[in-house]
Amino acid sequence: MYTYNEVTMNCSPETAFHYAREVERWPELLPHYRRTSFQQGSSDRGGTVEMAAYRPFKPLKWPVWWTSDMEVDEVKQVVRYKHIKGVTRNMEVEWRLEPVAEDAVKVSIIHRWYSPPFGRRLLAGIICNKFVHAIADRTLQGLKQHAELEQLEKQEQQEKQEQVRQAGREALQVIRV
Repeated sequence: MYTYNEVTMNCSPETAFHYAREVERWPELLPHYRRTSFQQGSSDRGGTVEMAAYRPFKPLKWPVWWTSDMEVDEVKQVVRYKHIKGVTRNMEVEWRLEPVAEDAVKVSIIHRWYSPPFGRRLLAGIICNKFVHAIADRTLQGLKQHAELEQLEKQEQQEKQEQVRQAGREALQVIRV
């Protein structure tokens, strides 16, 4: 089974990578995440992380959880997971970042489930399409909002600093005259 989600974020690759790997902040940033906790390691270097989210089905919120081994590759700006516990045990996940412009990056999430446990093979299509794909899409859209807001705030701060520098240069010119 295979799912693919993608979004373009109008931010730097560093900002997008920061949000992609900092999973311990997801519950405060993403309303569908209930909790994340590292059993070992951290978002900086990877480790074993338990995640819990909701998959909304109006009017219900279906609770889901899984435990993954997380690997962070800073050079390639890739985050990989291998689900080791939960319904999606043995699922492999890869977050990829690809710069597409000066301040834009394509972020994709690929889920591969080569060998679902025997009892789940019949339901794997439903699990992947109705749960995994939907939660990944909400995650990308939510992180996109936060990353783009951060990028805008950085740009506004830089513009203000430039205005202050320009005012200082103009004041020096007046003093020299």
